[in-house]
Amino acid sequence: MKAINLEEKYQAFEEKWSPHLIAELNGQQVLLAKVEGDFVWHAHEEEDELFHVIKGKLTIDFRDKSVELLPGELLVVPKGVEHRPRAEEETWIMLFEPLGIKHTGGRTTAITKSHYPRI
Repeated sequence: MKAINLEEKYQAFEEKWSPHLIAELNGQQVLLAKVEGDFVWHAHEEEDELFHVIKGKLTIDFRDKSVELLPGELLVVPKGVEHRPRAEEETWIMLFEPLGIKHTGGRTTAITKSHYPRI
């Protein structure tokens, strides 16, 4: 057991929309990502997804509304709900997701990740 310094972990990478694994627990993975711009519309048919903003501002669009998240705020997107995260400026997020979740839901795009590097 060792404390994880989030600031150090975020300094270890620059890529946007490319989650990095920092921990696993009870079948869940804890991921860090830097995001900017629009992600793809997608849904996770079998998994809930938790977004926690560390720095910046994240907007999660749904087909009928948008939810804005500021540092210290989080949102759980229930399984099966189509959504699109986006950020106007570089934003640092932490994600809690089941192991094996597909990065872009049922869609495969140029930014789809099949493996999350551990940092």
